[in-house]
Amino acid sequence: MKKIAVIGTGYVGLVSGTCFSHIGNNVMCCDIDQQKINNLKNGMIPIYEPGLEELVKENMEAGRLQFTTDIATAIQTADIIYIAVGTPMSITGEADLRYVTSVAQTIGANLNEYKVIVNKSTVPVGTGRLVERIVRENLQNKMLTFDIVSNPEFLKEGSAIADCMNMERAVIGATSERAAKIIEELHEPFNTNIFITDLESAEMIKYASNTFLAAKISFINSIANICERVGANVTEVAAGMGLDSRIGSKFLQAGIGYGGSCFPKDTHALVHIAESTGYDFQLMKSVIETNEKQRVVVIQKIKDLIGDLKGKTIGILGLAFKPNTDDMRDAPSLSIIPKLLQQGAKIKAFDPIAAKEAKIHFGEKISYEKDPYETVMNCEVCLILTEWEEIKTMDLEQVKQLLKQPIIVDGRNCFEPEMMKKKGFTYASIGRPNAYGENQDEVKQNNRLEELGYTFEAGV
Repeated sequence: MKKIAVIGTGYVGLVSGTCFSHIGNNVMCCDIDQQKINNLKNGMIPIYEPGLEELVKENMEAGRLQFTTDIATAIQTADIIYIAVGTPMSITGEADLRYVTSVAQTIGANLNEYKVIVNKSTVPVGTGRLVERIVRENLQNKMLTFDIVSNPEFLKEGSAIADCMNMERAVIGATSERAAKIIEELHEPFNTNIFITDLESAEMIKYASNTFLAAKISFINSIANICERVGANVTEVAAGMGLDSRIGSKFLQAGIGYGGSCFPKDTHALVHIAESTGYDFQLMKSVIETNEKQRVVVIQKIKDLIGDLKGKTIGILGLAFKPNTDDMRDAPSLSIIPKLLQQGAKIKAFDPIAAKEAKIHFGEKISYEKDPYETVMNCEVCLILTEWEEIKTMDLEQVKQLLKQPIIVDGRNCFEPEMMKKKGFTYASIGRPNAYGENQDEVKQNNRLEELGYTFEAGV
């Protein structure tokens, strides 16, 4: 059993600290935000992550997990100190390390004996050495020794607890064999593959992994755009590609691009890292550009089906960047909705979890509905931006009756085109031929009549 201090109670710190406590360690999660700590002590979780609230409660009751703003005491009583503060993207694209360096200063000022100091935050190559220098400069007792470790997280929002408790690999980059062994032993209960390397390589593994996956997503989205032009089906293409063990089937789902807290930030950061060494990383620049362009593909699809957007009502299903999270960071909806509003569209939106976060970004510019059916009622088109289970399993017959016209533009390929055709929908997805139901001519005629000033009631 280890005594662990986790500094930072954001997504990474809270999930990692909770899971470390669950395998039997005493964990003190620290933050400078007193209100946040008070809420956590009262069982109020600041993020939505399936299973996290229950796990926090269980380990708090068992006495293994505590929350505090007394960072100095946490540092002094811990064997292992995890740095898990945010590293947001700066205006230049590089990672902002102000919180990491601040924590390093605090650790140095309060170090009282040998500790292992671990970077859990996603940080550029060289940050471990920077932390080492800052801690050393702030030591009160210059004779004290410590080690630095890079132990990057590979958690997926929406499945973070399962990812942590059953992690595919634990990457450990350490400044000494002693420190590597300590962190290796800490991870043994997770029954994971341990990969021990040097500090700089561990830092690069995190960036290389995330940006490779981002590149894979942008690649399949580019293939999807070609598929639409040549009459191929990207779902079939991806399935065939995935059978090749050198490629694999994961991250080959075509759609409206990646978002969230990691891929956008890490792709830009790696470009900046490359440029700082004099290398022009054109491939990664293209990945970023492709992703940005992919988001607006659905807008053109809507215009192709219903014409001018001015005065048209669009029902948007899903606002978070992916299902099972309330994370709105770099969500495609943040790019798409403002462009729809600029073109005169009215927006009704539904998200089962992220509506509160979405209001921070959109305010009262759009209306927020309580379910998919209220959202699509009397809309000219339904636009799917997040593949929530509530959306994939909705009653399509009811949706068809509520829409002014049975038109769905699906940015996440939730349904099979042939099925949608049989149900009478005009259905446009990503990288697959459009499906037109039996009422295709009626829809086109309605569009022409609307342009002349006629309107239609839902289900008529």
